Amino acid sequence: MKLKWISYPYIIWMVIFILLPIFLILFYSVTYSTNEGIGFTLEYFQRFFEPIYINVLWRSLKLALTSTGVCLLMGYPMAMILAGKDIKKRNVMVLLFVIPMWMNFLLRTYAWMTLLERNGILNSFLGLLGLSHMDFLYNEGAVILGMVYNFLPFMVLPIYSVLIKIDKSLIEAAGDLGANVPTIFRKVIFPLSLPGVLSGITMVFMPAVTTFVIPRLLGGGQFTLIGNLIEQQFLFVGDWGFGSAVSVIMLLLILISMGIMGKYEKEQEGGGLW
Repeated sequence: MKLKWISYPYIIWMVIFILLPIFLILFYSVTYSTNEGIGFTLEYFQRFFEPIYINVLWRSLKLALTSTGVCLLMGYPMAMILAGKDIKKRNVMVLLFVIPMWMNFLLRTYAWMTLLERNGILNSFLGLLGLSHMDFLYNEGAVILGMVYNFLPFMVLPIYSVLIKIDKSLIEAAGDLGANVPTIFRKVIFPLSLPGVLSGITMVFMPAVTTFVIPRLLGGGQFTLIGNLIEQQFLFVGDWGFGSAVSVIMLLLILISMGIMGKYEKEQEGGGLW
């Protein structure tokens, strides 16, 4: 009986901070308001499937998938290096890896603008070498770089947390049975680390596909992503109905991708030694 009463604050918290915003978004996305009252419409959802907005969605998915792939290629070796150190060095390295995350997201992005701008540090260094200046900013490469820098820890830490829990006796047994290092990695380490990999992919892809600060600053506003589209509808255009409809569509896409990842993770649970 006591546990039943304890659960009420959590229910209230969920209603206020989770269900209520989702309800408001759904309400704005399926209704319109006139002098005669409020009506029902699906026009906002239909507008999203116009070619200009489909291109925005495709660009967002492309950049998010690219940055997620780069984070995986960079993050897995980093996680293996961290997991292979002794506990004292490991804790120090993890702390050094996490410290930049304590800095404000916006400041970290502005720091890259200082590095990449026309008269920034990188171009100044190229000038010292006698090379011509390059345009590092305001292109897709700069946007991907900003995403990778900001979201890389979200890939490394889940993989690292799984790698350190792998039973070392499995690796020793594989070696005793004649497996070389690549085979041990392919048949033992990587399958057992798949839950961390899938968690990292989810944690990087979700914010990457909806970010709006990075493309606005490092892309110079030349690359409108889905997050920028939603921001524009709420802050500049004032079309809350269309902005809410786009938010609902993104919410559905995220839920679908999370469901696929969750199902695949369950299928791979306990994998290894295939």
